[in-house]
Amino acid sequence: MAEEKTILLTQDAYDKLKQELARREGEIRQEITERIAAARAEGDLSENGGYQAAREEQSKNEGRINELIVKLRNTKILKAPEAGTVGNGSVVDLELAGNKMTYVLGSRDIAVATHYDVISPESPIGAAIIGGKSGDEVSYKAPNGKEISVRILDAKPLQ
Repeated sequence: MAEEKTILLTQDAYDKLKQELARREGEIRQEITERIAAARAEGDLSENGGYQAAREEQSKNEGRINELIVKLRNTKILKAPEAGTVGNGSVVDLELAGNKMTYVLGSRDIAVATHYDVISPESPIGAAIIGGKSGDEVSYKAPNGKEISVRILDAKPLQ
């Protein structure tokens, strides 16, 4: 079995994923089960498009339930670093090629709890800025091999 990776989430993101899991295990699962039963009652299942669609939706829902269970089991609630220091859970203002952009540094699963775009700490830019301070200029190597400079304008904990 492959080693399961720890997922760093804010408390808010964790709570939203738990709510999604509860909804999928409860009302969504029940809805799909009822649609399958209604389609079965129509008779011949081999040419029943409603039955096939409901079974496919059931499969997708069960897959998402399993994914959420694994994520929640492997979640560590992160404590963002203090203002001015970039770390997991920081909202970071960056200047890149003359453009100001704002991101959250962390797992893409944090996106459920924020309206910001997310940068993974494992990405080239994420690895370059993590541990940086407001005012620092760092560089990273883009996938095309080009060296890119980034200025950290500000970093604050995600609320």
